[in-house]
Amino acid sequence: MNFNSELAGWYHENKRALPWRDTKDPYVIWLSEIILQQTRVDQGLPYFYRFLEKYPDVNSFASADEDEILKLWQGLGYYSRGRNMLKTARLVRELYDGKFPDRYDDLIKLKGIGEYTASAIASFSSNEPRAVVDGNVYRVLARYYGISEAINSSKGQKIFRETAADLLDKQNPGLHNQAMMELGATICKPQNPACGICPVKLGCYAFKNNATKALPVKIKKAKVRDRFFNYFLVTDGDTILMNKRDETDIWANMYDLPLIETSSVIVPNNLHTFMQVNEFFGEDIEILEVLPVKMHLLTHQRLHVQFIKIGNHSITLRENWFYTPVENTKNFAMPKIIFIFLKNIFNL
Repeated sequence: MNFNSELAGWYHENKRALPWRDTKDPYVIWLSEIILQQTRVDQGLPYFYRFLEKYPDVNSFASADEDEILKLWQGLGYYSRGRNMLKTARLVRELYDGKFPDRYDDLIKLKGIGEYTASAIASFSSNEPRAVVDGNVYRVLARYYGISEAINSSKGQKIFRETAADLLDKQNPGLHNQAMMELGATICKPQNPACGICPVKLGCYAFKNNATKALPVKIKKAKVRDRFFNYFLVTDGDTILMNKRDETDIWANMYDLPLIETSSVIVPNNLHTFMQVNEFFGEDIEILEVLPVKMHLLTHQRLHVQFIKIGNHSITLRENWFYTPVENTKNFAMPKIIFIFLKNIFNL
């Protein structure tokens, strides 16, 4: 069985119709690749269309400000991707006169573009023979060849990169890479792979040895960290007290509400015992409403979020706190949990 010919034939017959597959424009391919990192296609597709409509080329993207990018990115998560995209677009405008590069050696120098993304753009746009290895490809290779080395270990990544490069169809690298990714996404899925209709099952180690559940191997993730966020809602119905986050920690440079982080869930009756509460809101803080704690999951963090509505008096404004008309918050880039909360409160 010839793996590449079987794979290519299957891909031609079964590939999904995705908009970035109909272009050789490296800018459009870059846009799709970054948006789809850590994101399902059905979730990322609307964002891809919105970004492409608003920023049809890299120069228009480079001319945007960060707030615009983060607002458009809102709800997609991993916000550093959006910030890095803006830096990349501005570098392309500065270094390449606004012409997005299509060669690996140029792409790898740009912010937020690693080996995978550089290989994908180069192979899809200019047919440069670079093997693309994403999560889907790791899974296909591990199962087909029976590779038991962990995909997130240094040794394992080296093995998988070398295996992918050896397997690459040098004459049609773009098509080959797309087909490998498609096979992993639609057939060789993490759970319940469709082995019965897989075009390369006859040569697959995992299929022949009933090992699809055991492969690929992955080192256990780091322990999830619990954090306790207490957000304070201060509003008269027309204006609201907001906070602009700094460049550190999660949600850098986005907007949320005044926040006090504690080591555990705080009981509203004990608010006055917290020094920061007294410092910012006064010892006679007026609690109007306390909403139940909500859980918000991030990759390595589990946030316990509590919203507390308080009266508007004796408030000491911190450097990044400011009052703004409620209507203005529609234009702010906010974490999803804040956006949903304000939308429900004010019917935005």
